[in-house]
Amino acid sequence: MIRVLVVDDQPLVRAGIRAVLERGDGLEVAGEAGDGRAALDRLRVARDVDVVLMDLRMPVLDGIEATRRIVADPALGGVAVLALTTFDDDELVFGALRAGASGFLLKDAEPEALRSAVRAAAAGEAVLDPAVTRSVLAAALHAPPPTDSSLLQHLTDREREVLVAVAKGLSNDEIGRELHMSPATARTHVGRVLTKLAARDRAQLVAMAWRAGLVTAS
Repeated sequence: MIRVLVVDDQPLVRAGIRAVLERGDGLEVAGEAGDGRAALDRLRVARDVDVVLMDLRMPVLDGIEATRRIVADPALGGVAVLALTTFDDDELVFGALRAGASGFLLKDAEPEALRSAVRAAAAGEAVLDPAVTRSVLAAALHAPPPTDSSLLQHLTDREREVLVAVAKGLSNDEIGRELHMSPATARTHVGRVLTKLAARDRAQLVAMAWRAGLVTAS
């Protein structure tokens, strides 16, 4: 059972998300919070949450800072944060990824897409909504200095292909189909790329790939 904490300052939004999640097999809403501070308090009192669905614009403590504190807390190391956003939140989304979020999803996503995203985040996969991945990362990653290209020289050709596939937001199953390998082999390659690039998670791999020019906005 994947237990989810829903964090949003709008009660109706929380109720809608709860209703969607509770219709999914293997998903359970462990609780709700109306701001980032309340979410942190809830997580630290009861260590029973696998995934946090985090709104980014909230009073008291916003979703980016709340995400940063969750990721930085060793006691919450098993908790994945999935940012919820709108089309107007491009800069906030990148801020959430830099803070350690496992990915982001639009609030108007289809119910099954939301449930699948939660399952993917719980499994340690990056969740990057294809509707906004390109615009968000292309804009947000234009300014920072490029990733040291020498790091990428340690990757084999196959590992570079896997890195590009991760940057497209593909799951292990999808990488396997695209590159003609089993999901287990894809997972092994992703693990090797994470290790070689000293990346924290798949979302960080995406940023590295874009900065290195392996994936472009064109």
